Amino acid sequence: MNKCFVSILCLFAFCACGTHHYQISGNDMVLVLRKPDTKKVVMFCSLDGFKPRTAKKVSGNWELEMPANEAFRYFYMVDGEPYLPDCPMKEKDDFGFENCIYDPLL
Repeated sequence: MNKCFVSILCLFAFCACGTHHYQISGNDMVLVLRKPDTKKVVMFCSLDGFKPRTAKKVSGNWELEMPANEAFRYFYMVDGEPYLPDCPMKEKDDFGFENCIYDPLL
């Protein structure tokens, strides 16, 4: 019984840590940011010169639709503060901050 409880607890902790992921369907991608207590999430992306894109709140997650077949750099503003999620590829920008990199070829 204790092993089962510990296994379930570990699984829950692992799932709760994943605050950022994406889902691809054909040529479309949905970026998902898990920040349920956040009031506003805005994403800035290199595809349009880093113009603000307001995310939609869906079941406690924040979602944005993006093209899945184009590479881009991005970061978020969460409640007015810069936020960079844990992403596999990052780069420094010209202002001393970092951007996440999405590249469908990698």
